[in-house]
Amino acid sequence: MGGEMGLRELKRQRTYESVSDTAVALFLERGFDGVSVAEVAAAAGISKPTLFRYFPAKEDLVLYRFADHQDEAARVVAQGRTDGLAPLPALHAHFRHGLRSHDPVTGLSDNPHVLAYHGLLYGTPSLVARLYGYQDRSEQALSAELGDGLDARIAAGQIIAVQRILALDNWRRIAAGESAAALYAQAVEAADRGFEQLGEGLGGRYGEKSR
Repeated sequence: MGGEMGLRELKRQRTYESVSDTAVALFLERGFDGVSVAEVAAAAGISKPTLFRYFPAKEDLVLYRFADHQDEAARVVAQGRTDGLAPLPALHAHFRHGLRSHDPVTGLSDNPHVLAYHGLLYGTPSLVARLYGYQDRSEQALSAELGDGLDARIAAGQIIAVQRILALDNWRRIAAGESAAALYAQAVEAADRGFEQLGEGLGGRYGEKSR
């Protein structure tokens, strides 16, 4: 039974990825508003009702790539505790690792496909608005991991905001023509400053800055 469930889940995951990839390719070719949901469903070989069972909104077809990242900060904090790290040092080290590997989530990627995707995302108002919903869920997950109460919610909001601002600044500079390699040192410096300010603003409760 367990193996059967695993196969069903794997098939479902592949369907998500296939439909999302099909949609993004069409949106990049013709623009987000230039492609209907019905056209995406036809291109993916599924019915429109089936598509909506997987993706409740058209915007989710694009933002599916962010789905796995919604609880990433919370996972990093949880793993950090296991490794003996306070939340901020764990998150800081994780962001630095993302910069080193040119993870698209950090904005420090000049891969043409990533740049095209980010151009679609940040250049479409309805996608930007939907993205805030994903970030709100990231805040909720991180807040729950940091602890109960208003202090945890405020800290989570500040942390997610700093990561978003750092990533957006990196993307904008690369979109303007800078290379990821040339920008790397400045991106690390900016991340260090951002997490240093978080440490100062949060009063050290969640850990000092990491180096």
